[in-house]
Amino acid sequence: LLTLVLVTGAAGQIAYSLLFSIAKGDVFGKEQPIILLLLDITPMLPVLEGVVMELQDCALPLLREIVPTDKEEVAFKDLDAAILVGSMPRKEGMERKDLLKANVAIFKSQGAALEKYAKKTVKVLVVGNPANTNCLIAAKSAPSIPKENFSCLTRLDHNRARSQVAMRCGVPATHVKNVIIWGNHSSTQYPDVHHCLVNMSGSELACFDAVKDDAWLKGDFIATVQQRGAAVIKARKLSSAMSAAKAICDHMRDIWTGTPEGEFISMGVYSSGNSYGVPEDLIYSFPVQIKDKSWKIVEGLAINDFSRTKMDATAAELMEERDTAVTFLSSV
Repeated sequence: LLTLVLVTGAAGQIAYSLLFSIAKGDVFGKEQPIILLLLDITPMLPVLEGVVMELQDCALPLLREIVPTDKEEVAFKDLDAAILVGSMPRKEGMERKDLLKANVAIFKSQGAALEKYAKKTVKVLVVGNPANTNCLIAAKSAPSIPKENFSCLTRLDHNRARSQVAMRCGVPATHVKNVIIWGNHSSTQYPDVHHCLVNMSGSELACFDAVKDDAWLKGDFIATVQQRGAAVIKARKLSSAMSAAKAICDHMRDIWTGTPEGEFISMGVYSSGNSYGVPEDLIYSFPVQIKDKSWKIVEGLAINDFSRTKMDATAAELMEERDTAVTFLSSV
């Protein structure tokens, strides 16, 4: 059986880093043949043709077919997985609400295409920013696909947090587990290490005991993770692509194969019914565990006042974004 995978914004730079990993089996399994559907806007089709040539030239055994297109009815047909990378980027001097309005139009249309053409079991990952709100709009526009099938990418923030702690402790990133990103994939996100464990020479220590610098963990560490995207843009004059593609692979692979026992990861999921006092009807990043392709929010983690304040602040931003986006829904 073939797995049908769509990547949108397929001629863009994140996709350029992403497609090879998917095509060679890093995400959906080393034995799993796939068909890649590549969607982009009409003016990008010549560039997309070059990407197709390169994928062909990789001579990969699992990649059975590549379908480049600018048509939603082709791109969304019978999908198993949709990775929605393409979105309207923020242009110089653009108001945030103008950006929201443009993206509501895109994700309403793509949500409707998922509804009309994709399998009801499709797993949808939204990467294009503002990712949480774009994801919510897509989910609302595909009412017959379970809300649980939609998620947005906060794994990049999660990996950034993990790496910062690892570098500080002088250990590999794989020795750091259970960091949490709460809330929005924006500068209000809250990278939380109160439940994080660090493997230091064979024994697992609480992050605060391993790092031994509370001021850093409650200050510069948080700011560094929150502002990392901007720092990369400042340095490279382009937004994060290699690291974003790696995070997408991590996120989708965990959906397909599950999370390791005793570990949780961060992803933006539907908030309704959560036990952390996060308002209903948001796509909000939580700590989750995944089994049999379905996620569960990790329950019972203690939340102190420091964390509560930051979790509430990012929720407030998400509610405002949602309310603005929903007013646009009827007009686009």
